[in-house]
Amino acid sequence: MKGAGRIKRLFPIFEWLPNYNKKDLVGDFSAGLTIAVMLIPQGMAYAMLAGLPPVVGLYASTIPLIVYALFGTSRHLGVGPIAIISLLVFSGVSTLAEPGTGEYISLVILLTFMVGILQFAMGALKLGFIVNFFSHAVISGFISASAIVIGLSQLKHLLGIPLQSENVFMILWEATKRITEVNPITLIIGVGSIVLLLFLGKYLPKVPAQLVLVVLTISLVYYLDLPRFGVSIIGEVPGGLPGISIPFLNLNIGTVLALLPTALTIAFIGFVEAIAIAKAIAIKEKYKVSSNQELVGLGLANAASSLVSGYPVTGAFSRSAVNYQIGGRTQMASIITAVLIILTLLFFTGLFYYLPNAVLAAIIMVAVYKLIDMKYARYLFKVNTTDGISWVATFLVALILGVEQGILTGVILSLLFFIWGSAYPRTVELGYLESEDVFRDVDYHTEAKVDPKILIFRVDARLYFANMAFLENRLFERVQEKPDVKWIVFDFSAVNSIDAVAIQSLERIMEDYGKRGIKFKYARIKRPVQEMVEKAGWEEKFGEQMYDYYSIRQALKAIDQERFRYA
Repeated sequence: MKGAGRIKRLFPIFEWLPNYNKKDLVGDFSAGLTIAVMLIPQGMAYAMLAGLPPVVGLYASTIPLIVYALFGTSRHLGVGPIAIISLLVFSGVSTLAEPGTGEYISLVILLTFMVGILQFAMGALKLGFIVNFFSHAVISGFISASAIVIGLSQLKHLLGIPLQSENVFMILWEATKRITEVNPITLIIGVGSIVLLLFLGKYLPKVPAQLVLVVLTISLVYYLDLPRFGVSIIGEVPGGLPGISIPFLNLNIGTVLALLPTALTIAFIGFVEAIAIAKAIAIKEKYKVSSNQELVGLGLANAASSLVSGYPVTGAFSRSAVNYQIGGRTQMASIITAVLIILTLLFFTGLFYYLPNAVLAAIIMVAVYKLIDMKYARYLFKVNTTDGISWVATFLVALILGVEQGILTGVILSLLFFIWGSAYPRTVELGYLESEDVFRDVDYHTEAKVDPKILIFRVDARLYFANMAFLENRLFERVQEKPDVKWIVFDFSAVNSIDAVAIQSLERIMEDYGKRGIKFKYARIKRPVQEMVEKAGWEEKFGEQMYDYYSIRQALKAIDQERFRYA
């Protein structure tokens, strides 16, 4: 039984496939067919965004989907190429080789393999918790900036002019200067495609808008012979299944190191994107997804993508949502999608010859514009200024310097804000609020009663080496304000942990204040902290001062007894 359970954990498909309900096949087939219809033009468009031949997007939409179905725990996650990962691929690899060349494709395949190994290793080592270090504010700022970068990167296809600039501001400037060179027919096709996609998406959401657009524009270009008017088309799309590539045979350590920052970024961002989508749907459907197993599934899917000449894949929000809404019940839908795309590669690639590049650009632009979330930035500034600053910094750096630099800036800034906050924790003096019969912060509740000889002092943070100097200063300031203090009651209800340096600092504080005739009481010490002070021998050193009172009232009662005793 244990062996069977282990196999199910390693191969989640054995959890649902043996119990597969034939009634689910209708929903899975409908979802699989719809996703295939979406993924074929999207995959080609995103591959073009990544600086790759369009067919590579189809390669990445075949075997990787089946591999994820074997190892992933989400029943609805639509795995495949997505816009943001495509942009990261382009920005990371285009500095090493010319996009579209054989060398560039080889580097992308190697990058895909590295992403797969990194994600698999993280999953195998149970490192799924690392995703918690990516602030949602940073991710939102990164995605919003990336959406703008992606959209403007397609401007050259929409206008029909070869813009050379890479920075978003320079792209706009160059496009403005060369406005007279715009191909009017290409512009009409591109803008018309955007309008059609938006119209169908809003008023006829069940209609496969992208498929309708592809069929319509291919027909127009073919029958009107628009290439003779300068309309750029996809051209020959290689048919047949992809050849097997083995990216690790000729590894060069210098190349691996050059690609490593991009691989790490894609591995993390791809996982964050996928797990967020997977968990959101799993909560609605009342089943569990495992972060670590998702890393394993995505890692193996990316490794498989590299073996079939594909590029990095992850979960796509739009396709996962459609999968769920149409009635997909299991990963059988993804397997059906993969099979249909394989059939397309075998028999139907010739149909895409006359597909205009402007149409693929329109598909990308419409897909990413909804990702720009300025409302969330305003919300962050309203609720927490530091999160808002992280969002803006990530957004601006990603927009100006590059997407990888943006995400790195955001993560570093978030960590700095966290360290700053923990080094300067909130400390408050408490007083008795008679109307509510509770103890509250005297700075906010000025009517709270205080005893001039007692300071009730609460720290709202864990205590460790970095914040003890601040704590000492704050305590000193409060004591200076109350020169008659004879007792200090430390409310430790918000102190979850303490380190050895903090214990030594508290010992010194008690000794120094003890020389001035000030005694200490501790209330509501949590068990992990209590264990640490017991190991430090506080009971022997400080005697009755180290009695752990269950409440502030108990501590104050003990002080009253001492007053009576020595009166």
